[in-house]
Amino acid sequence: MSEDAALRAGDTGPTGRPVPDFPVPAPLAEHGPAIVIAMVNQKGGVGKTTSTVNLGAALAEYGRRVLLVDFDPQGALSVALGVPAHQLERTVYNLLMDEGCTIADVVVATSVPGLDLVPSNIDLSAAEVALVNEVAREQALARVLAPVLDYYDYIIIDCQPSLGLLTVNALTAANGVIIPLECEYFALRGVKLLTDTITKVQSRLNPRLEVTGVVATMYDPRTLHTREVLARVVDAFGDQVFHTVISRTIKFPDATVAGEPITVFAPSSPAADSYRQLARELIAR
Repeated sequence: MSEDAALRAGDTGPTGRPVPDFPVPAPLAEHGPAIVIAMVNQKGGVGKTTSTVNLGAALAEYGRRVLLVDFDPQGALSVALGVPAHQLERTVYNLLMDEGCTIADVVVATSVPGLDLVPSNIDLSAAEVALVNEVAREQALARVLAPVLDYYDYIIIDCQPSLGLLTVNALTAANGVIIPLECEYFALRGVKLLTDTITKVQSRLNPRLEVTGVVATMYDPRTLHTREVLARVVDAFGDQVFHTVISRTIKFPDATVAGEPITVFAPSSPAADSYRQLARELIAR
């Protein structure tokens, strides 16, 4: 599979635009308030969890305090960070449903300095049913994250592949949305439904919500289909599409098995460099 290195400034990138210079960000004198980002796409297997863990790790490398929130009952983000969430007494489910549980009771430090995790497991699937009868059910996640907003620089929420109540909670809590989009035709088809949902949340629940960007994942420059889909994404979203493109590589599943971000598992790989560039591009926005 292709493992193209991150492009240099001035090169014409896969998106057909010249790549700007994304400098290494300066260290922070102080932290917070956090920018809350929901990683959302209702289609599964497009790279949401991979992008959440590796973007978070890259931001932490640049001195940012990052909290990752596993908001998928499958708990893939927790697995990707080597956290045995099925053995934990408290997860994001308890944070949402138990009044006596605070976020400090749930946060787990990862092996990456500056990167923390709110883990999840299958218990979270029960929360979606239980929240239906709650007052202000769409604001449940925003309420429990509020106490740590001033401590972190970024909070990234890894959403489940659906547009149900949990995902609406994530969108209501967020300042921005990153849409990982596989460079494949069927992945492109579902984006209209997602953008309609984002628009509804903006108008009814969270007027500050914006689309931070669309990141193309699983890119293989050797195939015409991949290049054509990326061109259509740029036509549809314009400057909202990140210049950084994430290529296919076997190193991502290998890193997941190891329970480490790609920046730790294969720190000198083109895949790690791509997520570092994405982190710099995000900070520059």
